[in-house]
Amino acid sequence: MSLLVQGYYAIVDVKGTSVDSPAALAHARRLLAARPCCLQLRAKQLPTGAFCRLAHEVRRICAENTIPFCVNDRLDVALAVGADMIHLGQSDLPLADAIRIRETLQTSRLAVGISTHDLAEAQAAAAGGADHIGFGPIFATQSKPDADPAVGLSALRALAGRVKVPLVAIGGITLDNVAQVAEAGASAAAVIAAVDNAADPTEAGRRIGAAFARR
Repeated sequence: MSLLVQGYYAIVDVKGTSVDSPAALAHARRLLAARPCCLQLRAKQLPTGAFCRLAHEVRRICAENTIPFCVNDRLDVALAVGADMIHLGQSDLPLADAIRIRETLQTSRLAVGISTHDLAEAQAAAAGGADHIGFGPIFATQSKPDADPAVGLSALRALAGRVKVPLVAIGGITLDNVAQVAEAGASAAAVIAAVDNAADPTEAGRRIGAAFARR
């Protein structure tokens, strides 16, 4: 499925094995008010049942705001709640299998994105049929304790000249450096800390998106 992945790529990042659903939903609404290109629900440690229940609620408010909803890692949850997108890591369900399942179920509306950490992985993902590619970390990041080494703007610039699918830059992106990310050829920026820690997360998200609107 082709979705416009451009600008601010919002993420609700749930930590731990339990969740304060009202707080998570309130945060999702703040991010949606910035009009991101999509909103991803990330919950690495949340049990499947709790993840699915929260995903149903986030999916609902995304639909109310006409913003595509993305589930991180879990294709089963994405299919169960009718997500618009699934985002996979290198250690998750392989891209080829996700595409095969999508074709088997005839769920052509589900876009598949994949995280990549070097040029070879990114080019393989593009050749393998990914609808969009996460690339990074561009800069050092504190949002992921096990993050790969930063690839830098030069690698992003080189990749942008070699693939045609949208590139979502990830890792260490702030309000101060997002313009450089856009200029290097990214289609969008996935940002957690710089938005979540801002005094006004909605305004921070808008400023992330504005950096791409000026391209």
